[in-house]
Amino acid sequence: MTVRVVLADDQPLIRAALQMVITDAPDLELVGEAGDGADAVRLAETLDPDVVVMDIRMPGMDGIEATRRITNGSAGSHVIVLTTFDDDDYVYGALRAGASGFLVKDMALDDILAAVRVVATGDGLIAPSVTRRLIREFAERPAAPPRRELPGITEREREVLTLVGSGLSNTEIAERLHISVATAKTYLTRLLAKLDARDRVQLVIIAYESGLVAPPR
Repeated sequence: MTVRVVLADDQPLIRAALQMVITDAPDLELVGEAGDGADAVRLAETLDPDVVVMDIRMPGMDGIEATRRITNGSAGSHVIVLTTFDDDDYVYGALRAGASGFLVKDMALDDILAAVRVVATGDGLIAPSVTRRLIREFAERPAAPPRRELPGITEREREVLTLVGSGLSNTEIAERLHISVATAKTYLTRLLAKLDARDRVQLVIIAYESGLVAPPR
């Protein structure tokens, strides 16, 4: 299956670099480019790409609002946001807007392509380093988010959700709980269904909002 991609970034050099590697990948197809959020929304509506790679800071409509409109629209596009660690104030907003993953702008290009492929399958992707930094930022906010109730999940599912929120991979979760990786994936699938979460990234949000994750001090 070919993954259809739209790039949205106001920096032509970044778009050119990503355009080059996407064009060279046999399973990816670049179907459109946008220089601001409004154009990204328009392209998502007209082209229905599998993935939109979205910069956060752009003139006019920013990447957060564009992400919200795309994920709330009729198209089934998934959004990965482009960020730098200077963009921490925007990260939570992008997650709440429906972003399925994060790409740090200084990542290796091959890792960026891998992230696009993962998100295209409907899974979420957030690097552990970004997860932990995100939680630290939450901890420093003057007002904590309201706690979210978690009705209907088992004690084991609660353990798995806590580890997901702490940034552990499926393999690390399996090792920590002494279960197989396949079993860890099964627990994640159940959590996604029970909590009506779109992907792993939303599970991270839920783990924080429910108070399962203890922010480092």
